[in-house]
Amino acid sequence: MRINIVASVTAMVLGAVALAVSAEGSQEDRSETFRQLELFGDVLSRIESDYVSETEQSELIEAAIDGMLSSLDPHSAYHNPDSYEDLRVTTRGEYGGLGMEVVSRDDYITVVSPISDTPAERAGLRTNDRIIAVDGENIIGVSVDEAVEMMRGAVGDPVTITIARDGADDFDVTLVRDTIPLRTVAWRLEDGVPYMRIAGFNERTTEMVLDGVRELEDEFGGPLPGLILDVRFNPGGLLDQAIGVTDVFLDGGEVVSTRTRDPRETQRYNARPGDRLNGAPIVILINEGSASAAEIVAGALQDRERASLVGMTSFGKGSVQTIIPLRGGRDGALRLTTGRYYTPAGRSIQATGIIPDTQISSFPLDDQDLTPARAEESLPGALENENGEHRAETDIAAVEQPPADWPEDEDYQLSRALEMLRSQMESQQASLQ
Repeated sequence: MRINIVASVTAMVLGAVALAVSAEGSQEDRSETFRQLELFGDVLSRIESDYVSETEQSELIEAAIDGMLSSLDPHSAYHNPDSYEDLRVTTRGEYGGLGMEVVSRDDYITVVSPISDTPAERAGLRTNDRIIAVDGENIIGVSVDEAVEMMRGAVGDPVTITIARDGADDFDVTLVRDTIPLRTVAWRLEDGVPYMRIAGFNERTTEMVLDGVRELEDEFGGPLPGLILDVRFNPGGLLDQAIGVTDVFLDGGEVVSTRTRDPRETQRYNARPGDRLNGAPIVILINEGSASAAEIVAGALQDRERASLVGMTSFGKGSVQTIIPLRGGRDGALRLTTGRYYTPAGRSIQATGIIPDTQISSFPLDDQDLTPARAEESLPGALENENGEHRAETDIAAVEQPPADWPEDEDYQLSRALEMLRSQMESQQASLQ
């Protein structure tokens, strides 16, 4: 049910809303809804008239909406118009801006790196340049979010930034905002083995995965003999992009199914014919930070016996959220949990996570390391697994750990995944001879 009126301010209007939104319920239900909304109106009026200091009505109502949604589960939320626009930028996979990574360092917005072929790179901005003003407004001491908001804008619009650079006088640079892609996929040959890292799932992720496969093939000099797919610390993103990425590596068949409160609305999503890697072995790296869409990819390829999973048990977020714009987005949007997803084998991983085929830790374990503090099941108000299952306790004896002399700056999980993939590639090549 979508409620398009979110800023009613009197009991009378709230009562009218109650009658409108409960028209399909019984008379008793409508009366109770009316009574509860009248109570809300009474409380709001009392706060406005008697609270010790002046209050902002819109902030009070937004806080009430936040409280209502947060009482449902950790992933349902209200996005005000500004937050909704940020969300749209994230999921679109591109934005109007200058094209540089920045951090806050000693109160200065500092350039980490300009992105290739963007206004920032073309203007000659360098790592460690400090941005001290935007269009003449001093930004020393502001947050990264505030600075980024000032520098982003409509494609084609100019913006002047003031740069402080070591060994030079402060100077102004005028740049014209351009379309900047938000990259979620990176790839390289790791010790001669194709490696791809997916950091999230926005509208361009599947496209970038296909680009990555093509470029890896060019660099490798032919069809890929295998692939490391790294989704560690990937928080998820768009369902259709998880399906699209999985489709790249499957030759048809089911990827995932979703079920809502109404069992008649179950939907199944299938891959199209044509495995882009032609059956070459895949090793997927997962850990406790792999969630949602990342778990859909890992769970599907595991169930379909298309990939081996290496690492630690994933986060365990098996729910689907729908973004519901309010008044076309003018009043923001709801992010509402509307369903659960299931792997091709019918597994719900809600609260349980996906257990890898080979459990390998990136660091030495002790008893305190065995239950991740941020796993889905530990979040306040998290949905229970509908089958009553819980996250399995990790058997420390079953987890491979790095040797005592393993260098801290080297990735043990990746090192072992490379060994496993090389072995699988050799076995497949031997069987083809």
